Amino acid sequence: MRVCLSCVEFFCYGKIGGFGRATRTIAKGLVKRGLEVFAVVPRQAGQPPMEKIDGITVLSFPKYEPWRMWGLYKQVNADIYHASEPSLATWIGMKAMPDRKHIVVFQDARNFHDWMKELSLPAKSKLQVISNYMYEHHFLAQIAVRKADGVYTQSEEQTEKIKDVYKLQDDVLPLHNPVTVPASVEKAAVPTVGWMNRFDRIKRPELFLELAVKFPEVKFIAAGFSKDKEWDRYLRNKYGHLPNLEMPGFIDQFTDSKRHSEILQQSWIMVNSSLKEALPNNAYLESLANKCALLSNIPPDVTDFYATNFGYCGTQDDLSEGLRFLLENDRWRELGEKGYSHMLEQYRTELVIDQHLHVYDMAMKGLPPNVEGGQIKPPNHTHECEDGAFAINGELDRNRNPRYESACK
Repeated sequence: MRVCLSCVEFFCYGKIGGFGRATRTIAKGLVKRGLEVFAVVPRQAGQPPMEKIDGITVLSFPKYEPWRMWGLYKQVNADIYHASEPSLATWIGMKAMPDRKHIVVFQDARNFHDWMKELSLPAKSKLQVISNYMYEHHFLAQIAVRKADGVYTQSEEQTEKIKDVYKLQDDVLPLHNPVTVPASVEKAAVPTVGWMNRFDRIKRPELFLELAVKFPEVKFIAAGFSKDKEWDRYLRNKYGHLPNLEMPGFIDQFTDSKRHSEILQQSWIMVNSSLKEALPNNAYLESLANKCALLSNIPPDVTDFYATNFGYCGTQDDLSEGLRFLLENDRWRELGEKGYSHMLEQYRTELVIDQHLHVYDMAMKGLPPNVEGGQIKPPNHTHECEDGAFAINGELDRNRNPRYESACK
């Protein structure tokens, strides 16, 4: 089967958002299953028109010449066109290849209120936010969503918003982003609190950094940076001198997976202080997969199932109370274990890639996927994992390999 993913980025050449990270992770998983995988993305500075990344053929077009996608979609000639977040590209793909199957998976469904939040605290500029809105929320993109052969979401929390914004009548099923769940996790000996996110203003990194001031006995690791160089410099000048704070900058999980894993494994607690996130974001999934409890403070109009169930979720700007709660009596440990179990049950890479393959297969047949308990349930088949274990529908087979704790990569 030949699959073409389209997205606004591919987590490379300086464009390192959650959409691209999820898309690249899914594409890697599909390649490992023997699929021929392509990605069509807007070209970033220094990016060639075509290259191989992780076994994926990545085709790029000049970002202000979207009509170039038409020829790229025809060149790919895929069986399935998978939009990892809808945009004008989704509609162009449908028009270029009308006799193929097209599915849409929402990463971050945004209504007008959400876009206004991004406009109030732009990562780069207000003009960039407006440009993103015109491309990603184009009226043709909305038409494409309604005409898709299947509409899915990486988060159940977005389902009603998607149906409301895009005027959908049919069900929007969950199709999660995959996460690697390590077989074992060894935490740091001293209390360690992590941050793995951009330093954009809307993420409010200063709230995390203030914790390092208030808790000198706790180690903090702030892995990230801001596209706004002046803001980034301000944060590093103000907080970088703290002896209990590390600010290593951006850690690329694809090119420096060792350091990326070290931070996740060391951290007892992972913090989210963003005003706007599509939960669960990739940082949440990776944190829970590494037995981190979550500490979050979110606007009152947002529901955070993950921090509520696997950590502490507050609504105040000061995160101190939540951090004290999690550290007291090692509450973080039990909550981290609960999150780890949840990742094994619903987000582990092998399971999620099985679900993607089932969705593609059923779309080719013009049928909806099998659903059980609100989750996509592929038919039984056994797959050998990288660590020698065997999985049935992504779930490790206790009979064929007693090392049930050993998670497939």
